[in-house]
Amino acid sequence: MRVLSAHGFEGGPSGSKPTYMREELGWEVKSPIMSGLGWSIASQTEVLLRSIDAEEFDLVIGSSMGGLAAANASSKRSDSEFRLVLIAPAFGIDRYWGGLGEEEVEEWKKSGERLYSGYDLEVLLPWEFMESARIMSWPEINHLTSIMHGTHDDVVDIDFSRRMAIENKMVDLYEFDDGHRMKESIGSIGEIVSDLMAR
Repeated sequence: MRVLSAHGFEGGPSGSKPTYMREELGWEVKSPIMSGLGWSIASQTEVLLRSIDAEEFDLVIGSSMGGLAAANASSKRSDSEFRLVLIAPAFGIDRYWGGLGEEEVEEWKKSGERLYSGYDLEVLLPWEFMESARIMSWPEINHLTSIMHGTHDDVVDIDFSRRMAIENKMVDLYEFDDGHRMKESIGSIGEIVSDLMAR
């Protein structure tokens, strides 16, 4: 199984999900640094597109913001033959990013940049981050797709994934008793991918 893995905003190429796929499932996993070209959805989608254009993959799998980038890559490469697994994908990211109110968003727009401070990351985000989020938060998925999402996700509302599954016949949604990081559900990836590849 040749896999292109897109980690989340604060994740990395050696995170728990790509490591699990390599070590437990025995898959050949390429996991680029998603911020290699910048921090926006547009730049992170470009990271994936460059990999997709350079080699063939059976599966593209993305988590959170990486899941949104993977969905956008699907929208831009409908002629490529791969399938998608999106784990708690960040659909609608422009609506909830950082819990910002309207005034804070306007301040960000005026200043041109805003400091993001998360669990293990501090980065100065340009306004372009929000501009591309507004354009790319609801991509048209063009590949057979399975979404894994936790019903206790307090970062990305599971209703966004439910909406995508209702509106796109290529998308199946699997709901889990889990949170945003999906730590308790990682063991289900193999079975879900097996079912996806058989579709």
